[in-house]
Amino acid sequence: MTEGFVGILRFELHLPANGSLKGKRKVLLQVKSRLERRFGASVAETGYHELWQRAQLVMVVARRESSEAVHALEQARGYLSSQEFELSRSDWQVVSVEEAIG
Repeated sequence: MTEGFVGILRFELHLPANGSLKGKRKVLLQVKSRLERRFGASVAETGYHELWQRAQLVMVVARRESSEAVHALEQARGYLSSQEFELSRSDWQVVSVEEAIG
């Protein structure tokens, strides 16, 4: 019997109006906080740390059912697409806990 599912959303943001690393950090803190609150997710910045207008992040959710994980990832992607920045790339995967930990 499956013991749960992990949903992983990797995405890139383009922040065209941003002019500094300090401004980027402010935006990313807000994005991470909102995703964590809205979706019960864990979020980490994973790339483009030195660029002002670009960021790569990974969001992870744990759910009981695969369909619940898919739904959370789709909702998060929709939320990200509706913001003032540009969601320039995203891909996702849902794996069972058994697959994730071998």
